[in-house]
Amino acid sequence: MTFHSDRLSSQGLETGKKIYFASDLHLGAPDAASSLVRERHFVHWLDMIKADAAVLYLLGDVFDFWFEYNKAVPKGYVRILGKLAELADAGIKIHYFVGNHDMWMHDYFKDQFGATIHYHPIQETLMGKRYFIAHGDGLGPGDHSYKLLKRIFRNRLAQWAFHRLHPNFGIGLADYLSRKSRKKTGHLDAIDHGENEYLVIFGRETLKESPEIDYFVFGHRHLPQYRSLENGKEYINLGDWISHYTYMVVDANGPTLYRFPLDREPVPLPRAGTDAN
Repeated sequence: MTFHSDRLSSQGLETGKKIYFASDLHLGAPDAASSLVRERHFVHWLDMIKADAAVLYLLGDVFDFWFEYNKAVPKGYVRILGKLAELADAGIKIHYFVGNHDMWMHDYFKDQFGATIHYHPIQETLMGKRYFIAHGDGLGPGDHSYKLLKRIFRNRLAQWAFHRLHPNFGIGLADYLSRKSRKKTGHLDAIDHGENEYLVIFGRETLKESPEIDYFVFGHRHLPQYRSLENGKEYINLGDWISHYTYMVVDANGPTLYRFPLDREPVPLPRAGTDAN
């Protein structure tokens, strides 16, 4: 498997600047009212990090559904879109990784605020350490039905066909299917599968060919977690902004997960194990 590679070292950052990661807001779900509460809280967080952020990585599923028609995008989300544009105008570089809920993202974010859109995992050197970064869907063993479905959804012909649908029907259909899927699966993705955690397995297998990687950082699983891998390497999952309100900071001390509940200030998560309460 080939991965894109860029470099961002501590020498490329101003003194005191940090790198931030977040994922899985699923804005729009399960309903407009609860989504708005999370959106406002996330915008508050973006306001907080503006003073010392150099780079912001959004690792996908910020929206529960996203599709860019030639002249239309999904209605709403004006607070987060405006705040991201404000951060970009302030010189903060934004990287957006498409997830399994927003894989039909194209040039809108790039055109509006210069975001770099990633459709595949990448490796980057941050603060002198090597990071493997991805949303996480479709990686690791198993889940063959989803991997096939992802190939279909990423197919240009399938996207062309969806473009032919009127936005009212197309977006409405996607919203209906998303709700139906969530009702069927519940919170299955938040269950820790221990040694069978497929992204942990993926990290261990990847280290056999790429031992230079220090950290594997993913979203997708909705489970904020550090996991030790071989030779001092580490798997980190960002959690979500639905139940956990978690994010990651990378600075000279390395990566640290934080929880930012709706009613409290940010607090660091324990270094080992899962904090899902």
